[in-house]
Amino acid sequence: MNYISTRGAGIGERHTFSDILLGGLAKDGGLYLPAEYPQVSADELARWRALPYADLAFEILRKFSDDIPVEDLRELTRRTYTAQVYCNVRDEENAAQITPLKTLGVEDGAPLSLLELSNGPTLAFKDMAMQLLGNLFEYTLARHGETLNILGATSGDTGSAAEYAMRGKKGIRVFMLSPHKKMSAFQTAQMYSLQDPNIFNVAIDGVFDDCQDIVKAVSNDHAFKAQQKIGTVNSINWARVVAQVVYYFKGYFAATKRNDERVSFTVPSGNFGNVCAGHIARMMGLPIEKLVVATNENDVLDEFFRTGIYRVRRSSETYHTSSPSMDISKASNFERFVFDLLGRDPKRVLQLFRDVEEKGGFDLQASGDFARVQAFGFVSGRSSHDDRVETIRDVFQRYDTMIDTHTADGVKVAREHLQAGIPMIVLETAQPIKFGETIREALEREPERPAAFSGLEDLPQRFEVLPNDAQRVKDFVAAHTGA
Repeated sequence: MNYISTRGAGIGERHTFSDILLGGLAKDGGLYLPAEYPQVSADELARWRALPYADLAFEILRKFSDDIPVEDLRELTRRTYTAQVYCNVRDEENAAQITPLKTLGVEDGAPLSLLELSNGPTLAFKDMAMQLLGNLFEYTLARHGETLNILGATSGDTGSAAEYAMRGKKGIRVFMLSPHKKMSAFQTAQMYSLQDPNIFNVAIDGVFDDCQDIVKAVSNDHAFKAQQKIGTVNSINWARVVAQVVYYFKGYFAATKRNDERVSFTVPSGNFGNVCAGHIARMMGLPIEKLVVATNENDVLDEFFRTGIYRVRRSSETYHTSSPSMDISKASNFERFVFDLLGRDPKRVLQLFRDVEEKGGFDLQASGDFARVQAFGFVSGRSSHDDRVETIRDVFQRYDTMIDTHTADGVKVAREHLQAGIPMIVLETAQPIKFGETIREALEREPERPAAFSGLEDLPQRFEVLPNDAQRVKDFVAAHTGA
């Protein structure tokens, strides 16, 4: 398995899974993808259907990481995906499944289900990949006797998932940027209450896109990145994306009985990482009918899949919403899909994303390339605060199931794309307790809270507030690494 950049640098060079594991952007600012997607045969699909989650993860990951010894990889996936780690289940009988499929009902002739992805330690789907990433990082660093300083940006769930995955890991420090006072109280407390000496929370005076831009600026300062041994756990990290591919296969097997059946997935999306994993699963041969991209009021992705125009928003145009983990106006992983959409032409991708930086976007409708989107199965929709509240209320009343705000965005948009006879699986984003204010507005009751999180918001918090300035962040990192 060889990896290439979406922008073409290093053509002819070999990059293994371990080579790109600890980094983020390629040297030319592009993102890594396999030179070719591995294919899943009918025999493999049949054999994988009965596997437990950890062994399914092993089978999929080994196709992308053939430089890791097989037994080491098997041990890593089995250590990661256990009922002890993913213990925050709402139904004890399903604990061993890791990602249980909860069928809500049949609407317009289509089974509508939720794939529960938030049973991990931070109650968000990000745990599914991040817990594996923590173990992969520690394993790889130990093999080479190295250390790593992780610099990341979060709009809510990525930060806590990364910190809980990396806390106490040997050779790793985490510097996590978040928008000051723009996360929910629960999300903020999850991150800022951690007292582990290898965890550093930095609240940036700005919005999430400012945090993300700082991470990219630091990553593009190659001298600083090398000196400080900077790595990333944001969704641009390839290992995170490929780890998320696993639950598309698991969800498909749970929703079907035969491998000639097709399913659709709806994915609440901001940075395009989660739905990008679905795109990769489809490219590998998983029988996916539609990939439905659900956005909130920050609808840059919905606008693209409706019109072919990709138009990033300025910070002043980014809405602060009740589904804050999707308050993103520049989708970092989108470049991976555009690379495939354009027939893997790195020169065109480079020019388009230069246009993003210089002109604020690009138009694939005008060039005629947008017509190919249909062949990849993508459709989209958007949701508002009123939609979220109504959907939370409706799902609770109709199915006795409480969902969070992002999952509500997903259900609302999924209902617009149902096809009779084809199961629709909505990827659950988080447990409702993380967004209590909106749950109380919708249901006039407190959200369900796992016992382990009692009194979380009352714990002391440790964080540093910095201005929206990449140099100030560099200075902070340097001051706390001793390098």
